[in-house]
Amino acid sequence: MKERIIGQVKRVNGPVIEAMGITDAMMLELVKVADSRLIGEIIKLEGQNAVIQVYEDTTGVCPGDNIYGSGMPLSVELGPGLIGTIYDGIQRPLEDIYKISGHFIEKGIQVSSLNKDKQWCFVPEVNVGSLISGGSIIGSVQETERINHKILIPPEVSGVVKSISPKGDYKITDTIAVVETADGDKNITMVQNWHIRKPRPVKERLPLNIPLVTGQRVIDTLFPIAKGGTVAIPGGFGTGKTMTQHAVAKWCDADIIVYIGCGERGNEMTDVLKEFPELIDPRSGKSLMERTVLIANTSNMPVSAREASIYTGVTLAEYFRDMGYHVAVMADSTSRWAEALRELSGRMEEMPAEEVFPAYLPTRIAEFYERAGYMKTLSGKVGSVTLIGAVSPPGGDFSEPVTQHTKRFVRCFWGLDRQLANARHYPAISWLDSYTEYLYDVIPWWEQNAGPTWSEDRASIMELLQKEVRLQQVVKLVGPDALPDSQKFIIEVCTLFKNAFLQQNAFDNIDRYSSIEKQMKMLQVILTYYKLGSETIKRGITLVKLKHMSVYQDIIKMKFNVPNEDLKLLDKLMAKLERSMDQLESTYV
Repeated sequence: MKERIIGQVKRVNGPVIEAMGITDAMMLELVKVADSRLIGEIIKLEGQNAVIQVYEDTTGVCPGDNIYGSGMPLSVELGPGLIGTIYDGIQRPLEDIYKISGHFIEKGIQVSSLNKDKQWCFVPEVNVGSLISGGSIIGSVQETERINHKILIPPEVSGVVKSISPKGDYKITDTIAVVETADGDKNITMVQNWHIRKPRPVKERLPLNIPLVTGQRVIDTLFPIAKGGTVAIPGGFGTGKTMTQHAVAKWCDADIIVYIGCGERGNEMTDVLKEFPELIDPRSGKSLMERTVLIANTSNMPVSAREASIYTGVTLAEYFRDMGYHVAVMADSTSRWAEALRELSGRMEEMPAEEVFPAYLPTRIAEFYERAGYMKTLSGKVGSVTLIGAVSPPGGDFSEPVTQHTKRFVRCFWGLDRQLANARHYPAISWLDSYTEYLYDVIPWWEQNAGPTWSEDRASIMELLQKEVRLQQVVKLVGPDALPDSQKFIIEVCTLFKNAFLQQNAFDNIDRYSSIEKQMKMLQVILTYYKLGSETIKRGITLVKLKHMSVYQDIIKMKFNVPNEDLKLLDKLMAKLERSMDQLESTYV
């Protein structure tokens, strides 16, 4: 639909504009403001007046300036070319904008989200006469070496294929198929638009019983998340929220990563943009950018676009899910998104709720996390969207509204601990404050793929950690000398577990990623050390002698010395541990 004048500017209040004389407009319609064509969205309609949320700097906009309607909601373009691209919050490619306007984004700059001139090799997968429905796959494009981009029929289109283009190179705007529908012929291209605030339809939701393997031991072993699940990572400044998300994004077994830098500092997004192209995917041996889409909306960008960036990211994720891919979305951070909601709500003079956040904050948070899931798509394939949202509570206060409301709608909680971060223990995920509700759903998968004792071993170490908390309280009261060696040994084993297992070095080539087999064997070594050590203490061996065994140092260093490809070294370490315990008993008993 062509642009048309639908009204004029009445009042400008930062990114919020009041309009008058509104005619022929609809709620959530995409509009352009003034001669500079600033992008905005109608968020309130009342008679001939409207409130418009503008996604750019409104400096220079005056009362009386024209407002142009588009006849469509704020949407994203979906098609080949998304992978490896860096967008802002409303899906404008930042690299293309940089070529036009330099280091600063010009107001009203118009850049296509996808390259309309590049040609892609289209391979048809249906024939003339095929009966198709919304979401059906009619062909594919090899977008990167790893990602085979499926060309989907828009969800609202169904009918019979009247014509289909042969294999060859086409632009994304070229007609590649004609579908005969009840309303007439429909030309199909490789690109489609989708309203960012509207979830894409699926056939059905499936149970969440396959874990998202991250290679981070504290997550996979203690607090696993299922593919299609939701998780919150709350923590104060400097506790490692962003670094934890980076680690998950780099090493998890999702097919595609959508990383949303929502209101974060520019230097953090710069690190992401520099690191990701250089990092190698351990499963493909190629650059991580070949499976990544980045959305950068830093803290100095317009606040309204920050509010939209979350929806832009999850819509891109749903699109790849509909192709049958498993997608992980990193939202860093939802607190900055909530702050954008608060600022816009205040400018619209809405009634505030707790801590001046809008009363609809819980609804918005719920709507976002509800878009996660493990789905059977309209094409019959299976895909998932996993939402991993960082939360930045002021002062590390987990009782503030964003954290509390988020906990209501997620089933996994990785709480970051300030003391662990100060001690340089990363990931600084607290084993006391964190929890997962996916545990019993994923136990069958873990026991089948890692080992039949996985659930039992995890329960054993969690029980030891709980015992250690109680013993540490006793130590604070009466000192460590009051404890018998059997109880001191529990504290010692838990300290060993924290240092040799939970703590993980992201800069070490071996330790930065642990396979599920390595995690299982490492845990078994530590539990065997505890079991055999407890028995020797009962027979009169002192704790000091247990700590002086050479195998003790080998256990501490096993995470650095045993690569994922050579797990026989852990079997040798286990045999050495058993021999050392036997020798210790025969020497001193």
